[in-house]
Amino acid sequence: MDRQHDPTEVPAAVGGYTNALEVPPGHRLLFISGQIPETPDGEVPDGVEDQCRLIWQHIVSCLRSADMAVTDLVKVTTFLSSRDVAAANTQVRREFLGAHRPALTVIVTGIFAPRWKLEIEAVAAAAPK
Repeated sequence: MDRQHDPTEVPAAVGGYTNALEVPPGHRLLFISGQIPETPDGEVPDGVEDQCRLIWQHIVSCLRSADMAVTDLVKVTTFLSSRDVAAANTQVRREFLGAHRPALTVIVTGIFAPRWKLEIEAVAAAAPK
């Protein structure tokens, strides 16, 4: 039984994301560079959850600077140093996002600094002011 795949069919989004979001015309876009788990004075927390929270605090600060909130996030890309970081990443992301479900990609890869357990970049969109 060879069945052609309908390109409009995708598996249901399970977990903390949605398969696709459309940004309406005229919306402001904010591209947030990869945020790292360092404080302004260069401190890096030891624990994975603490690193995740620090990164999400950085993201929230970037959003606020553009008069946006986490509910304006349309895309989040997370780079993990190993699969062992995944559970903490999911838990903390859900704490910050609540019921909001942006498009999401999680990649396990080498991270620039050995002390960092993850790095997160994001895109937000908001109606014009």
